[in-house]
Amino acid sequence: MKRLIGIVTASLAIALTVFGCGHYSPAQGWVTLIDGNTGLDNFNRLGGANWHAEDGAIVADKSTTKGASVLVSKQTFKDFELYAEFWADHDTNSGLYIRCTDQSKVSSASAYEAQIWDKNPNAAMSTGALLPVASVPPVYKAGGRWNTYEIRAKGQQITVKLNGVVTVNVEDGKYPSGAIGLQQNAGVIKWRKLLVREL
Repeated sequence: MKRLIGIVTASLAIALTVFGCGHYSPAQGWVTLIDGNTGLDNFNRLGGANWHAEDGAIVADKSTTKGASVLVSKQTFKDFELYAEFWADHDTNSGLYIRCTDQSKVSSASAYEAQIWDKNPNAAMSTGALLPVASVPPVYKAGGRWNTYEIRAKGQQITVKLNGVVTVNVEDGKYPSGAIGLQQNAGVIKWRKLLVREL
């Protein structure tokens, strides 16, 4: 009997490991935009950042032009779930745009931006905030480690999670659909996963 319980327990552990890792599997409707070193061909580039594949991620660490540079997805989305893994330095100014309505000039004046900027002088709009509609207390930090953003946008309801913690839950219909954008404004930003599932 003890042996049978041991076998069942081991089988259950293996099953949970296999199926648990498949949460963001493309087979379940997820579209992979970035997977390690691959994915740059899913985006158009705005600005002068040196976006490139390096050490299992898509990276930008400097720019030849002033201001923000953005990778803009060629595909647009309306209602969706998004999962992203990113690494930011302590002084990085970056962000994850959703529903970019103007793909030639992406900013928080034409899209929502899940902020990545621990040292924003406007602390209420630092990491975890959703520009231009939702501020946060300046307690969320991303610098110096890998992080996850999970965003759900369904109609006017938008929820943002940073490392599993809800930072924003807001209703706003200003930008109903559009592309996804990855920003580099200052400092190092790395993206190793970006998956989207339409709702």
